[in-house]
Amino acid sequence: MDRASQNQHDKVGAFFLATLLLWLVSVWFEVLFNKRPELLFIIVGSLFYQTANWVIRVFVSRDPLFVNTSVSLLHSSITSVSVILILVNQWVNKGSNGMFDHSQLFGGTWRWAYPALCFSCGYFAYDQWDMLQYRLYNGWIPSVLVHHLILLICFSLALYRNVTINYLILTLICELHSIFLHVRKVRRMAGVRDAKSIIVKVEWFLNWVTFILARFASHVLITAKLISDASKFGEGVELPLALFGMAAMNLLNFFLGIDLFNAFRRETKPQQNNHRYRE
Repeated sequence: MDRASQNQHDKVGAFFLATLLLWLVSVWFEVLFNKRPELLFIIVGSLFYQTANWVIRVFVSRDPLFVNTSVSLLHSSITSVSVILILVNQWVNKGSNGMFDHSQLFGGTWRWAYPALCFSCGYFAYDQWDMLQYRLYNGWIPSVLVHHLILLICFSLALYRNVTINYLILTLICELHSIFLHVRKVRRMAGVRDAKSIIVKVEWFLNWVTFILARFASHVLITAKLISDASKFGEGVELPLALFGMAAMNLLNFFLGIDLFNAFRRETKPQQNNHRYRE
């Protein structure tokens, strides 16, 4: 890396580190001065995933990217199961009637939703720190750091004000797709790259299905719900912040879809070229 690139990397890292420290100060302010002990689940979440990082680093691999991806896979799995359990529990105990009404999504809190959101928020703080520490990002505007910063702002403000908790739980359905994004990374780092193998084919199938349903479609539907219920929000910052967050998420999903398509072509193209050569 040349000096100009190093300086760029340092400036980007300094900016995102500063925002992370400001976020941490805000969490402790809420806990200590506003007497919000329930927010300690955020810290618990960060410590849990940092501990997982240390365990993987000691017993499995010291490669920073492998460790980071493995912990991300753990988070996606835990969060996906949590969201499914929260929705199923609500459905079974309360029924579907009114479950997705504005009053429930904006002001209500499904059972286990608050600590689950805190725990996931803690992960994004841990992951931001890990990527900054080991420089696992590129460019002036690293999409993954921007993504995490947006989520930390949106999640934290919602948790502080105790509003839109259920909305945010619904956005975490996308972690079903993240499972297969991380599985693909781990699989490639493990050297499993044969596009003809059944494992790779099944993984790509699930990758595309969950991208379309759990990430793209779910976030579009949440955005549509926000717009249709706009008149019910009142004059607070909740609606502008929610619309901004979802617009950013949908934009990131669009570029993720392009990256996913390009990755799929790269993985299958060598197989096609080899087939033509043999002919």
